Amino acid sequence: MKLTRYTDYALRVLMHLAARPERLCSIGEIARTYAISHNHLMKVVHDLGKTGYVSAVRGRNGGIRLARPPEEINVGAVVRHTQEGFDLVDCGSCGIAPACGLTGVLGKALAAFMATLDAFTLADLVAERSEALRSSSLALLSEDGRPAGAGGPRLPLASPELCG
Repeated sequence: MKLTRYTDYALRVLMHLAARPERLCSIGEIARTYAISHNHLMKVVHDLGKTGYVSAVRGRNGGIRLARPPEEINVGAVVRHTQEGFDLVDCGSCGIAPACGLTGVLGKALAAFMATLDAFTLADLVAERSEALRSSSLALLSEDGRPAGAGGPRLPLASPELCG
C-alpha cells in the first residue's frame, strides 16, 4: 500500500511539531525543512486544525503546535483520516471477483497494515529521533531563535535523511 502525499505531509507536520513541543512552528519552516510546497502544506495544516490535531496561534509571533499530547495521537487514526480510499485493487469490473481469493487476502493484508499503525502513537514515532529532529530546526533559525525568513540570513536546510 502506498500512502498519498497528503497523508505523508500530515504525518511529517505532526512529527515535526511533536519533536518541538517547547515552541510554535511556522508552516514556512516545516515546508522548508521537508522541501514541501507551502501552499499544499497550508491545506494539510488547515485540515489537521479542523480535526483537532493542530492548534494555531495568530499574529506576528504566532505559529502552530500540537493540540493534544503526542501520546494521544494515534498513527492509524491519522492515516484513516488523511488517506483517500483503501482499495488495493479495483475488483469492481473484474469478471471473476465473486470467486476470487485475492480480495480476501488483500483485505487481511490491509487489516494487518492498519493494525500495525494503530499500535503506534505520534510519541512513538519521534521518541528516538526527537533530538535529531529538534537539531534539524536549528539550521532554519536566525541568530535570535526565530525562523529565518525573508529578512533573515539564508541558512542551509536540514538533511533529507532526517525526514524518513
